[in-house]
Amino acid sequence: MPEETREALSTNDLLRNSSLYREFQAEREEILKHKWIESEKAGKDIGFERALTDWIIKHRSKWRKSRQQQLVSTQNS
Repeated sequence: MPEETREALSTNDLLRNSSLYREFQAEREEILKHKWIESEKAGKDIGFERALTDWIIKHRSKWRKSRQQQLVSTQNS
């Protein structure tokens, strides 16, 4: 395997294993769920940008607080 390919794989593994990337992925999943729910309510696809903005305004701070509490309780177990 070429050196560049090995370095790229190594970098990808580091990225996937980073806590920042895991938090980004978890937040993205919540936004996509919100997009689906709100699109169903509207009867049409509301788009990612609208869902993102709406989720940030209505849910982000509560979600982050809950997520942080989950992480702390997991570390204390």
